[in-house]
Amino acid sequence: MCASDVETTRTTPTYPGEATEEDNLMRDLIVTQNITVDGVIGAGDWFGPADGGPDVLEAVREQSARADAFLTGRHTFEDMRDFWPKQTDDTTGITAYLNQVHKYVVSTTLQEPGWEPTTVLRGLDDVRKLKEADGRDIVCTGSIQLTHQLIAADLVDEYRLFVYPTVVGSGRRLFVDGTPHKLRLTTSRAFAGGVVLLTYR
Repeated sequence: MCASDVETTRTTPTYPGEATEEDNLMRDLIVTQNITVDGVIGAGDWFGPADGGPDVLEAVREQSARADAFLTGRHTFEDMRDFWPKQTDDTTGITAYLNQVHKYVVSTTLQEPGWEPTTVLRGLDDVRKLKEADGRDIVCTGSIQLTHQLIAADLVDEYRLFVYPTVVGSGRRLFVDGTPHKLRLTTSRAFAGGVVLLTYR
């Protein structure tokens, strides 16, 4: 989640290299979230992007290197678009990455994204087509409403959860009530600041 010399902002998505039925291969869609010990991913500004320390930032960079598509909902996209491109003194590499990665925003109303390279997807069927196209990982972060929709549609292949040693008591959770899921832990990685990265499939 790359820039191109051709038109990079589209409202009718196209997918070069879309896989055929014979290929039957799909890219992984990764949901990555900062999450509290009590399972909350949205409760005001309970964390900052650098709260976990430099080793967490390095883990985020490693994840970014394995992805060439960044998937968001409209609200998260607009929040990021209005913030990150203005960070001219950012030394974390986040601004540079978000400016160059191909962004995909799911929205039925957005017409002019205003942040290239961006493609507007009109719904989950377009997300499925994106998964069928050639490429590396697709990463979705933030975008709680979209994340819930992706989970309900069984489009998520992997969860990468940065668990912060924080309990907030209330807020929006990764999994909504009444939606049980059986997951398999594939890796765990502890960081010096107390954050733990848990990866599930």
